[in-house]
Amino acid sequence: MAEDWNAHTEREQSRYRDGSERLPDEPDARQRQLTRMGNAAYGAGLAELMLGRTEAAAEWLSRAAETYERSYSDAPPGSWGRPVAMIKASILADDWARAERHARLTIDEGAAETESPIGRYAAALALLTLARDQEARPVAGAIRGRDDFPRDVADALATIAAADAPGYVSAIESVLTSFERRDEYLEEIPVADTVLVLQALARRRGLAADLASPLLPRD
Repeated sequence: MAEDWNAHTEREQSRYRDGSERLPDEPDARQRQLTRMGNAAYGAGLAELMLGRTEAAAEWLSRAAETYERSYSDAPPGSWGRPVAMIKASILADDWARAERHARLTIDEGAAETESPIGRYAAALALLTLARDQEARPVAGAIRGRDDFPRDVADALATIAAADAPGYVSAIESVLTSFERRDEYLEEIPVADTVLVLQALARRRGLAADLASPLLPRD
């Protein structure tokens, strides 16, 4: 059955507005609520992308990045998912200046030195966003063989950093397949967002693959 992307958009925008009207003052509760709002704005942006409404998508994805950033200041140590979300949302909004700012913050926070696989993922995304590919290679390589991180995503990061076009195509096709086999998606939005982010990074290096899927916007 075809997705009702307008319904997805309306639901996510409503979730965002509802959350913004009930922001608590207590720091931990506030950062959690801001994260939920960021997820809702991100979901709205993805749905707008699937509708081909790029300006509306950019608006909501930028709002998501901003909201994740607001949540990060009071987040517990090691909350590396926030920088990942900030960078991804900014890239999908085609706001590379904001993405680079988030990337520099991520590196300054020590993501490349952490033992956390999500922290290393954040660092690899950040370094690739900043076109520091040589530095990204060992960071991506460090999560390639781990059991607690998707191997194909690590492969895609590493092959982008190495400008390995055949390797990248194989890796990104595997990432897309993994999304197509899922039963659950962030905010119930069936979009292969990680694929879109990796493709954006690859495109800047002339490596992007030719992909088609119900989980990707039509060109």
